[in-house]
Amino acid sequence: MSDDKLSIGLLAVPEVAASSLYGMYDVFAAAGRDWAYLMEGKPGNPPLDPRVVSRSGACAMTITNGISIVPDLGLDHIPEVACIPEITLPPDTALSERFAPEIDWVRRCHAAGSLIATACSGALLLAEAGLLRGEIATTHWAYCDALARYPGVRVHQHQALVVGGVGNRLIMAGGGTSWEDLSLYLVARLVSVEEAMHLAKLFLIDWHDTGQLPYAVLSQSRQTEDAAIGQCQAWIAQHYDSERTPVTAMMRRSGLSERTFHRRFKQVTGLTPMDYVHTLRLEEAKHLLERDTLSVEAIAEEVGYEDCAFFGRLFRRKVGLTPKQYRRRFGSLRVLLTEASSLSRSDMSTESSRHL
Repeated sequence: MSDDKLSIGLLAVPEVAASSLYGMYDVFAAAGRDWAYLMEGKPGNPPLDPRVVSRSGACAMTITNGISIVPDLGLDHIPEVACIPEITLPPDTALSERFAPEIDWVRRCHAAGSLIATACSGALLLAEAGLLRGEIATTHWAYCDALARYPGVRVHQHQALVVGGVGNRLIMAGGGTSWEDLSLYLVARLVSVEEAMHLAKLFLIDWHDTGQLPYAVLSQSRQTEDAAIGQCQAWIAQHYDSERTPVTAMMRRSGLSERTFHRRFKQVTGLTPMDYVHTLRLEEAKHLLERDTLSVEAIAEEVGYEDCAFFGRLFRRKVGLTPKQYRRRFGSLRVLLTEASSLSRSDMSTESSRHL
């Protein structure tokens, strides 16, 4: 393992699917390497070092569907990023004894300062490790009730991606193919959004409804140590688009004096309250520009700006592109995939009619 690469440990248990385990492995291994190879004819220098870890160490093991794999390392390896792809078990399965070594590994990784990311039902191991008490969380829809039974866990069933914990070191993605979302998000956060976009194009990955990729910058600035400010963050995340005086409203909810509120908010988030609101609005605007065909004027109003000209200037200053430039640059992949999908359905319909 190279010292100048960021280590990523992918947890293998007998109940994991090879598609999610090695799908994530392939995306991480390709980061910084494959785009340059295809575009310039020579591989780039990959910044990530993915390894499969398991309680069996480097001994062969059998996983879901009878597939035999050979992990790279044992659970004594503490990576900088620990990933738990999934656990394919009935939701009511008792996990504490079955996965005791893995749960201990999760705790040790967290104590060492590792970023911990889960896909699908992998979030259950975070809950078993006691890391989700008082936290928001998400998982596959079939496991939401099981996750909600853990004390203090607030399950957001309809969110495809949740980022929380101290320092935003707990990342959970829900859904059967959420490892794709999770992989892109982690590359965006650990390497760059541009590299994540490269990989989305190379692997033909289309992220899901919440559009978590554009939130990479914001998620790195969120903190939750200050309860009063954390409550304000949670509230404004739901009201940034409709509240006419968002900073005043947050300050009132905090119960703090104006001076104390501004000082603590900046200390916790790294942003002034108004800059934080602008960031929320602009990140949602980026999401809409990537996914929808709404006009720029309609998007400005949708995210809380009555003055479209002001929105355009702010977007250009904060993002470095105009809204239209951003749409052309980051929305093109979605358009191409949509068109390809439509053509495919048309071809299938035509082919079917030939056999009638």
